[in-house]
Amino acid sequence: MSSDTALIVIDVQNDFCPGGALAVAEGDQIIPLINKMMDEHDVCILTQDWHPAGHSSFASSHEGQQPYEMIDMPYGPQVLWPDHCIQGSHGAQFHTDLKTDTADMIIRKGCNPQIDSYSAFFENDRKTPTGLEGYLRTCGVSSVVLVGLATDFCVNYSAQDAAKLGFSVTVELSACRAIDLAGSLDQARQAMLQAGCVLRD
Repeated sequence: MSSDTALIVIDVQNDFCPGGALAVAEGDQIIPLINKMMDEHDVCILTQDWHPAGHSSFASSHEGQQPYEMIDMPYGPQVLWPDHCIQGSHGAQFHTDLKTDTADMIIRKGCNPQIDSYSAFFENDRKTPTGLEGYLRTCGVSSVVLVGLATDFCVNYSAQDAAKLGFSVTVELSACRAIDLAGSLDQARQAMLQAGCVLRD
């Protein structure tokens, strides 16, 4: 694989895999394929949800609210999630089967207690950067390949942002899995295509 292409591995963490607090069905089954892809790319980035306890995106932080309900936050609509990927917890750790040693960078996101962060590039206010774009530019990267969890949220937002920033974007759907919350997978697929991303099954 050309060195101008980076593999971005999204949130392959215990809480997003079977048995986790916000488990994505078959989330662990993509790990062997991701490990193989990491061996094939010179530039590999891992992202890691890294929430403080009591994060504003947790349903438990809002009296009377239940997980998967929607509320309006200052930055826009927000899905309320079960408590997950709390900093330092077992659930926030990468799945033990994921090869992390070859990663060039780990982007921790969702650290601001008041703003959720799906994208590897921006928090959900759509303007606070994570620093990933600058790193990729410094490395001479012009194309990105995205894999990981979940297709319809963090992979989707990351893919759209990468395209808006001018990167060529491919999403390897075989190495992703979705939550599919009330049709969110179909909506995400359409949004990624409209943003100019290539979706490979």
